[in-house]
Amino acid sequence: MATTQQDQQELSGQLPPKDTSDGEAFNRWYITAIRRSEVADYFEAVGGTMVIRPYGFSLWELMQGALDRRFKESGHKNAYFPLFVPESFLKREAKHVAGFAPEVAWVTHAGGEELQERLALRPTSETLFGHFYSKWIQSWRDLPMLLNQWCNIVRWEKRTVFFLRTTEFLWQEGHTAHRTRDEALEETMRMLDTYADFAETELALPVIRGEKSAAERFAGAESTFSIEALMPDGKALQSGTSHFLGQNFANAFDINFLDKDGERKLVWTTSWGMSTRILGGMLMMHGDDSGLILPPRVAPTQVILVPIPTKSEDDEARVEGVVTVLIKQLSAKGIRAEPDWSDKRPGWKFNEWELKGVPLRIEVGPRDLQTDQVTLVRRDTRDKEKISVEGAVARTDELLLDVQAALFERARAFVVANTHTLDSYADFKDVMDAQRGFIRAYWCGSADCEQRIKDETRATIRVIPDGDADERPGQCVIDGKPAPRRAWFAQSY
Repeated sequence: MATTQQDQQELSGQLPPKDTSDGEAFNRWYITAIRRSEVADYFEAVGGTMVIRPYGFSLWELMQGALDRRFKESGHKNAYFPLFVPESFLKREAKHVAGFAPEVAWVTHAGGEELQERLALRPTSETLFGHFYSKWIQSWRDLPMLLNQWCNIVRWEKRTVFFLRTTEFLWQEGHTAHRTRDEALEETMRMLDTYADFAETELALPVIRGEKSAAERFAGAESTFSIEALMPDGKALQSGTSHFLGQNFANAFDINFLDKDGERKLVWTTSWGMSTRILGGMLMMHGDDSGLILPPRVAPTQVILVPIPTKSEDDEARVEGVVTVLIKQLSAKGIRAEPDWSDKRPGWKFNEWELKGVPLRIEVGPRDLQTDQVTLVRRDTRDKEKISVEGAVARTDELLLDVQAALFERARAFVVANTHTLDSYADFKDVMDAQRGFIRAYWCGSADCEQRIKDETRATIRVIPDGDADERPGQCVIDGKPAPRRAWFAQSY
């Protein structure tokens, strides 16, 4: 992720259009919008890494808080585990180490000496939790154990882009241990639903949910489930995963307990995670040619108040007084509002706060105040309306709800318009080549058919949903063999 001369020119110039028909143009818009809005920046000295700037980190904190509340409401507790994972730990679950080996960064020297055993910078923490669960869980009374940690992860990616794929990223990873298989499966699906609710309620990001195919399964899991969001360029973004690990890690780390019947048994475990990747998906989904558009529920600044300058000292005092009063009233209602007292021109302020995606702007000027009014401007539609100073706070509250709902409905309409139900492989290839999007097609379960689709169209199975009650079995889009249900395919990030 090195900064090029072209990057610097884009950063100082006009924001490129959000051209979703051209992959390079769309990527240029995304990167430039993030940098110019001061969400994040490159760290050129270490390829593939980035700095999340204060504005971006405030956004992440609000997202984190909304997700963390959901975890705690369902009985999970936060903990923290080491960054370093001994190589011997990773090797104890064969599929797990094989799946992560290409992405692992290793520490081989420390304190001026070569280490006797290499240490991995955690690519994930199933093995660490497994080690400690084997010590902490002795009886059925210790179950379920429901832990989560907020931390950083290191995976040595070859191709990186802000938030969607970086060498180091932030996430949460939940790890739970249960007495029975059914309890662990219930936990797996509960957390998948938690992720879907968070994405749709907080981020206004519609998602589909379902199980991954064996080829797309998490290394070491018995089953993997995910939520998938469709981006404006027609590619899918895996936005959160929940894994039923069965007893694979319980076997590898001998996590056993004395059950009610007096017998020693292995626990059943799960793991689930959501990262800053979904932050990037949210920015990508809702933004436009003028910059970001943030859903009000997670916007660091929900309302920006812009005083309009005047040459009259009396008018200036009145504008300042109204802005100050409105800030206090908005803050008292829990609305995140701030004034822009800078000496920049109003037009410049409008453009900059639109770039940052602030959902609502209140313009306070002497002309409107002659009739005791202010002007409210929505970021998503740019609709303007005048409202009395007295009614501004109540109307602001209503508009923030409207913007949140409108962003979700707009995104959902996009997903519906770009979801194709197809029975012909020729049509499948045509759609994937011309416009991408989600394709619902019958799949027989054959790994060969799945691989052929990937090789010929670059589309993968994103999820296999439980299916609609009215959906009937059909014929595989590749070989015509019986298929129990349709899978959802898409090209992906």
